[in-house]
Amino acid sequence: MAINKRIKRKEGDITLIKLSNNSFCYGRVLAAPLFAFYNLNTSQPLLDIDQIIGKNVLFKVWVMKHAITSSRWEIIGNRNLDSNLISFPLFFKQDMFTKEFAIYDSRTSLEISAGYDECKSLERAAVWEPEHIEDRLKDFFEGNANKWVESLKPKL
Repeated sequence: MAINKRIKRKEGDITLIKLSNNSFCYGRVLAAPLFAFYNLNTSQPLLDIDQIIGKNVLFKVWVMKHAITSSRWEIIGNRNLDSNLISFPLFFKQDMFTKEFAIYDSRTSLEISAGYDECKSLERAAVWEPEHIEDRLKDFFEGNANKWVESLKPKL
């Protein structure tokens, strides 16, 4: 897929995401590279922005910018971000050798030592490929475990 450098993501953009099962999900551009993904799966594209952003957020993670610049995910609208979407989430990191944990504050870029219990409900600090997000959303709505989520969970 060719990269269109003219397409830029802007905070508040709502994205239409087509899944491999021909259903559709919806995301929201937050502070780069952060996205939020809504608890909404439709059989046809939904263009009612207010209905989309009225749904609960499933998760927030960092996503590669080519999800937008490649036109893989279509921008279908923009709305100002609510305060709950402006807040920066905490992520966890785990040293691959020592297995030690840290909580990463994405607003301040500070890390603090943590234990497994403090990290097990957090997303790993990782930038996701759009295809992996699509797999995750499809699996969620089909009630299946997702291999990418499982591979990124904290390990004891």
